[in-house]
Amino acid sequence: MIYSSPIGALELAFDGPVLTSLHLVPAGSHIPAPASPSNVPAIRWLDCYFSGREPDFIPPLEPQGTPFQRRVWQELLKVPYGQTVTYGELARRIGCRSAQAVGQALNRNPIAIIIPCHRVVAASGLGGYAYGSEIKRKLLNLERNT
Repeated sequence: MIYSSPIGALELAFDGPVLTSLHLVPAGSHIPAPASPSNVPAIRWLDCYFSGREPDFIPPLEPQGTPFQRRVWQELLKVPYGQTVTYGELARRIGCRSAQAVGQALNRNPIAIIIPCHRVVAASGLGGYAYGSEIKRKLLNLERNT
């Protein structure tokens, strides 16, 4: 399913009602017509989020990854809307000594935006993001301007 967002087309995949992946479609890719029925919880979440409001629920998610990756992603869901955490702080929260290992898990996040890896920043500044620093800034600004 394709969702048209202010940051570009998002491709969503489901297993029944459960969201298994959400990725930004690379610029220049062929994009089928958006099909985003509003009765799907993930679509309702995205509609709320991109309208500048904090969603008050998490849609059913089933990200596929290693146990360590899933632990990182689960902890990431606890980072409040409009706030950020450093890679090092996130590592400490899960009892990991390596901020780099946390960064690698974030880079493999299969459900972008809803599992908010854009909220993780470097101690020295913005830090990286799989979809680039411009998209990361847009998402953080969207959350801060509510």
